[in-house]
Amino acid sequence: MSNKIIIAIDGFSSCGKSTLAKALAVKLEYVFIDTGAMYRAIALYFLRNKISFKEAAEILKALDNIKLHFEYNAHTLKSDMFLNGENVELLIREMQVSSKVSEVAAIAAVRDFAVAQQQAMGQQKGIVMDGRDIGTVVFPNAELKIFVTADPVIRANRRFLELQATDPSITMEAVAENLTHRDHIDSTREHSPLRQAPDALVLDNSHISKEEQFDIALNWAKERIASH
Repeated sequence: MSNKIIIAIDGFSSCGKSTLAKALAVKLEYVFIDTGAMYRAIALYFLRNKISFKEAAEILKALDNIKLHFEYNAHTLKSDMFLNGENVELLIREMQVSSKVSEVAAIAAVRDFAVAQQQAMGQQKGIVMDGRDIGTVVFPNAELKIFVTADPVIRANRRFLELQATDPSITMEAVAENLTHRDHIDSTREHSPLRQAPDALVLDNSHISKEEQFDIALNWAKERIASH
């Protein structure tokens, strides 16, 4: 497959976007870029340094001090998120970050900062990127756009089981509330809201396995690569 394309995957929280994106990247030998990890790392920096989400000057100053990059982890066979040289891959998955990441990602200056880096990463194509606005804002000309969705109750249960492994005290109610809150912010924010691109292919994975989802997406990718 010498033809390289950009695969943009968007959708709601806990729909399995990253899992799908990572699997496609491995199969196609593409680069996977976890945009959610970037926003989580920024949120972590803001929380650590008590940056106000409403003070524009404070936010811009903070962004000037943030350096993000991914490094491949030979043990996990995945790319870890680094914030100013520190591996924060595990820290950014904790609930304190999850509860604030959508608010941070809704800030226009933060999105401009992240999108510029994401677009630079995709100049050579051969990438799979997932997020909320990849097919609409970051790469509106992506050769393949996939919009992943699933029933909210199923999404909440999946997220609960995932978090429970590292935080036994987490409750289903807290997880469901967090997802509802994030959906609302992601879909209604003024700057780059979550929405389905007109030319995106919809993939509802409510009642299919990860393997079935992967096969569907891989076939779509192969078709686009062949016609590119």
